[in-house]
Amino acid sequence: MTFKEQILQGIPFELPSKKVLNPSANHAPKRKDILNKEEKQLALRNALRYFDAEHHATLLPEFREELEKYGRIYMYRFKPEYEMKARAVEEYPGNSLQARSIMLMIQNNLDPAVAQHPEELITYGGNGAVFQNWAQYLLVMQYLAEMEEDQTLVIYSGHPMGLFPSNTNAPRVVVTNGMVIPNYSQPDHWEKFNALGVSQYGQMTAGSYMYIGPQGIVHGTTITILNAGRKIAKNNEDLGGKLFVTSGLGGMSGAQPKAGNIAGCITVCAEVNEKAVHVRHSQGWVDEVISDLEELTARVKKAKENKETVSIAFHGNIVEVWEHFDKANMYIDLGSDQTSLHNPWAGGYYPAELSFEEANKMMSANPDLFKEKVQQSLRRHADAINNHTKKGTYFFDYGNAFLLEASRAGAKIYIDENDHFVSAAELNKEKAENAPFAYPSYVQDIMGPMCFDYGFGPFRWVCASGKDSDLDKTDAIATQVLEKLKIEAPEEIQSQLADNIKWIKNAKKNKLVVGSKARILYADAIGRMEIAQAFNTAIANGELEGAIILGRDHHDVSGTDSPYRETSNIYDGSRFTADMAIQNVIGDSFRGATWVSIHNGGGVGWGEVVNGGFGMVLDGSKASEDKLKSMLFWDVNNGLARRSWARNKEAVFTINRAMQTEPKLKVTMPNFVDDSLFLEE
Repeated sequence: MTFKEQILQGIPFELPSKKVLNPSANHAPKRKDILNKEEKQLALRNALRYFDAEHHATLLPEFREELEKYGRIYMYRFKPEYEMKARAVEEYPGNSLQARSIMLMIQNNLDPAVAQHPEELITYGGNGAVFQNWAQYLLVMQYLAEMEEDQTLVIYSGHPMGLFPSNTNAPRVVVTNGMVIPNYSQPDHWEKFNALGVSQYGQMTAGSYMYIGPQGIVHGTTITILNAGRKIAKNNEDLGGKLFVTSGLGGMSGAQPKAGNIAGCITVCAEVNEKAVHVRHSQGWVDEVISDLEELTARVKKAKENKETVSIAFHGNIVEVWEHFDKANMYIDLGSDQTSLHNPWAGGYYPAELSFEEANKMMSANPDLFKEKVQQSLRRHADAINNHTKKGTYFFDYGNAFLLEASRAGAKIYIDENDHFVSAAELNKEKAENAPFAYPSYVQDIMGPMCFDYGFGPFRWVCASGKDSDLDKTDAIATQVLEKLKIEAPEEIQSQLADNIKWIKNAKKNKLVVGSKARILYADAIGRMEIAQAFNTAIANGELEGAIILGRDHHDVSGTDSPYRETSNIYDGSRFTADMAIQNVIGDSFRGATWVSIHNGGGVGWGEVVNGGFGMVLDGSKASEDKLKSMLFWDVNNGLARRSWARNKEAVFTINRAMQTEPKLKVTMPNFVDDSLFLEE
């Protein structure tokens, strides 16, 4: 059968042969054995409902084995034989360009060069899934191939409910992931619902089909490191010879050493998974690999003396690096962490003193002991960081729930009235309830006031033709637009525009493409609309050979309500509300998005965040032009309206500027209260 025929077939009528797992693939760890006997039977019934009854007797023992062995039913037998990668959009079967574009993005998310655990349909973050099983993948691809322009595919946590009549202006796909009742959003609830096959963790761009490999986070991390460097600079110097220490070389965190190279510093990034180290080194995302602490110390000392720009992967535990550098008196300029602490008990964080293999066994065989080991390690981790920050290290939480989970573990990540590091238990109860962490979130200190409140966030696009020539042309178009905008831009956003012009000019040289022909930069509403319109015009004029798929990371101005990350610099008491994310995805859906998604859970954990995303296909038509203007304007300014109402001065400036350019925009503005009125209280 041809590739197109296999897609159109969906779930095959005849059972394919049972598959042997690829031993070279990076497989997901075994999940917690959380279901009782009756629930396991229910999980098996749920899995078998995808298949004709004549196959149940064959599949039942196989699915039971998967559930017992892996804690999930992935249906490995049904993984397609064809190569999983983003193809040119013309290679997909179907009646709708929009639907074929979504198929391209789905396959990109599952490309082994892109995905963290491709055979388990997990893109990044340890549990960020595109689908729960291979039957769902097959059905979704079949539905998209059959879809007409007046139909919408509805997807519940990976499961395609079906094609429904709609209209040509409606989204082609609407995705929800993990949208459970709020009282059922604890980590064990996810384990249970996912094991039953009724809900999944879509992370941010995994379950919304908009992941473009590490490039997306490379850019955000580069911007973060550059601005962190500006915060610690004494005389406006650059990051030459300065040391950045962090951890994680998985799906998202793997971007850190590459970003450090672009920013011009020395990066040490620890990783316990040897396969992840090998992948990033073979891809050129990290320069050197060291597994001995003494050798690492000597290499960093030499790099500091020579002011090198170099990235080093340390194969080992990050806790040991922080502790050893403390004893060796190795000064760390910048510090962070990007292990997947939203998922601490199932492979997101590996405790010190246990090997990678020992930890993987313990997390499923003895989860209570594993949790104890993780929390012990977090306390050590925090103590070591505290020792360095006393010497002047600038440490920031990089939105991975490090400080949150460390606080829950009893780590000393608060400051008392005597400027001592203390745990939550050591604070008095009144202070502990609202006490800030000793270290800021990078959103609080950097991305919030310097980017999000000015409307700048991760705007990305994919060339549906799959051609490098189209990507080169879009780079040039985006550069021209940004340079033009910079000429008349206010002083407040000159540095953001300058950073992104420099980024896009060097993007090709930095070899950032993994998987689809994609690009990202940070832009505000005006920048996004101008770039998108220029793309649409270039398609219409034949300058670009194929359609352009627009999207963004959910980690943005408006798409995500996350009190410990994206909205951590909201101080009016509303950071635990999720109106913005819900309104965002609703508004995008009727303003022209090709597909929309809304998720419970993301980079900081299940139950800790609600985030929404979109995709939009530009085909050069007048309809595309109208949609991009309407939707992109809303997608950014919805968040700016909320941020300005929270009295963020940068957002007040930006939303006022938006109202001046669009007379139909009328936003409720805050009145500021004089602090002196409260001095006598």
